[in-house]
Amino acid sequence: MIEIFNFFLQRDRSECTTMTITNGDVKSETCNNGFSVKKPFRIFVGYDPREDLAYQVCRHSITKRSSIPVEIIPIVQSDLRKKGLYWRERGQLESTEFSFSRFLTPHLSDYDGWAMFVDCDFLYLADIKQLTDLIDDKYAIMCVQHDYAPKETTKMDGAVQTVYPRKNWSSMVLYNCGHPKNKTLNPETVNTQTGAFLHRFQWLEDEEIGSIPFVWNFLEGHNRVVEKDPTTQPKAVHYTRGGPWFDAWKDCEFADLWYNEMEDYSKENKKEADKAN
Repeated sequence: MIEIFNFFLQRDRSECTTMTITNGDVKSETCNNGFSVKKPFRIFVGYDPREDLAYQVCRHSITKRSSIPVEIIPIVQSDLRKKGLYWRERGQLESTEFSFSRFLTPHLSDYDGWAMFVDCDFLYLADIKQLTDLIDDKYAIMCVQHDYAPKETTKMDGAVQTVYPRKNWSSMVLYNCGHPKNKTLNPETVNTQTGAFLHRFQWLEDEEIGSIPFVWNFLEGHNRVVEKDPTTQPKAVHYTRGGPWFDAWKDCEFADLWYNEMEDYSKENKKEADKAN
C-alpha cells in the first residue's frame, strides 16, 4: 500500500499549494512564483512484520524533513507473492523478508526515472533533497561503498551475521531505473540469481556504480563522528547490527535519536487518529 502524504514545497510554504499522492496518482498545481511541482521521488522501504515500528519511524523521519514530494512504498513480500512477482524460498541466512525482494525496485518503478531502496532500519536526519541532488545520470546505481566486516556473529534478534564483499552496499541504493543494465533486474533474475550476484551488483561494471558519502548510510557501531568535522555527522543512521526496537540493542549508539523520532511519530499518529474520530 502506497502511503498518502501532503507536502509543501520549501521555497515558500506560504505561497505554494499542496501535492497529494494517493496510490501513485499525483495531482499537482503550480506555486504562485511559477515553480512547477515535479513528480514525487519514489522511495521503496524494505518491510518486515517484526520490524513494523522501525519501518514507521524510518518513513516518518524521511517525510517530516523532506522539502520535495516523496512517495514512500513499502516492499512487502506477501504482497509481491500474491502478484506473482516473488516466489523465491527464504534461505537460512536471510535476516529479513526483503533480503532479495529489494532488487525488484527498478521493475516496480517500470524501469523509469530514479528511485531509492532503503532498509527499514534507517533513521534520516537530513532532507532527502540533499541526497537526490547527488544523482548523476551516468551511473546505473549509486550507493555508499562501505568496507565493512562486522565482528559480531549475530545481529538484530539473533539472526546470523554474515560477512561478504560489498556488505551493506545494497542497504541503501539510488537506482537509475531506466538504465539499460538495470533491466536485468526482472522478477526471474531476482528470484533465481545468487546472493553474490545481486548483493555485489554483478550485473554491472565497477564504473557504473557511483559513490555516495558515507554519512548517508552511517553504520552504527562502525562509522565514527570526528570532532569538529561536520562532514562526518550522519545524515542517515543505519542500525545495521540491530536497532532500539530490539531488546538486545535498546542502548545502542544513537538510540536516543531513534527514541525521540519514535515519540514524534507516535504523537503525529495520535493526532491523525484523533482527527479521524
